Amino acid sequence: MKITMAHGSGGKSSAQLMKDIFGKHFSNDVLAKMEDAAVLELPAEGGSARIACSTDSFVVTPLVFKGGDIGKLCVCGTVNDLLMMGAEPKYLTCGFILEEGLETEILDEIVRSMATQAEEAGVIIAAGDTKVVEGSGGMYINTTGIGIIPEGRDVSSANCREGDVIICSGNLGDHHACILSHRMEIENDIKSDCAALNDIVEALFAAGIDVRAMRDVTRGGLGTVINEIADSSTCRIELDEDAIPVSPQVKGFSDILGLDPLYMGNEGKMIAVVPADQAEAALNAVRSAEHGKDAAIIGRVQAGEGAYIKTHLGATRRFDVLYGEGLPRIC
Repeated sequence: MKITMAHGSGGKSSAQLMKDIFGKHFSNDVLAKMEDAAVLELPAEGGSARIACSTDSFVVTPLVFKGGDIGKLCVCGTVNDLLMMGAEPKYLTCGFILEEGLETEILDEIVRSMATQAEEAGVIIAAGDTKVVEGSGGMYINTTGIGIIPEGRDVSSANCREGDVIICSGNLGDHHACILSHRMEIENDIKSDCAALNDIVEALFAAGIDVRAMRDVTRGGLGTVINEIADSSTCRIELDEDAIPVSPQVKGFSDILGLDPLYMGNEGKMIAVVPADQAEAALNAVRSAEHGKDAAIIGRVQAGEGAYIKTHLGATRRFDVLYGEGLPRIC
């Protein structure tokens, strides 16, 4: 088998690669949970402390786009992975691979953007590395993040229970549509949703919500994330297609190009799974945050297995993770 672009889609091919190669050689109890970030127990005075750790590499094309750039993207992406485990992000490292020919003015703009976003997200960039390789003026960034998980928080994709409610923080597909518009030279006003989601997560815990699980909806889209959660919790999840938030601009864009918002990538959206009796309080908490104004309840956890969606026509169909190549280099 040869590596294809589909192996970087975040969907079925990516999962198969993880299982057949990386999982085979790196297998351990921490990695096997396949969460957005690893939860690590460290010895501490009087007991132990839990931290979340995540690493990610960013290869987006173009480097600068409406609503963000690769620098903002890499900070938000890693911070969000930590947040999804209930952690308070604290530190980042960053590794740059710069291609020969890259303009230093662009590098300066991107590094400045990273610094600004890190300050807004409350994290310190504590270490880094730079390498230069032959190429055509591009760049790639790897970031690793560390966060502290406060006592009493237990957030995991394996925690969902029958009756739980699924909340989506806002309109899906903005980042995917923005990047594709740039690459196809389509003129529109669609901007990336690239954002750190500290405000939403803080609002949920401040409201006393017993958050079962959280996931940021990035590569592979909502469809892939829902399948992963259903598999981790050994449950059935049913979504309501009419309740899934998509802006009119992105809906029109996706209809023209034959895209399904269920599998479109995002960089500033998340889902939270909460107990049914706390659903309205949780929804209000998410909507109180700047990045959660368009939040909606989109589905429920049921007995059984698999991921299903109730369509506009009232039928119910099963859906799978993203298969093949969605859109390369969206993050």
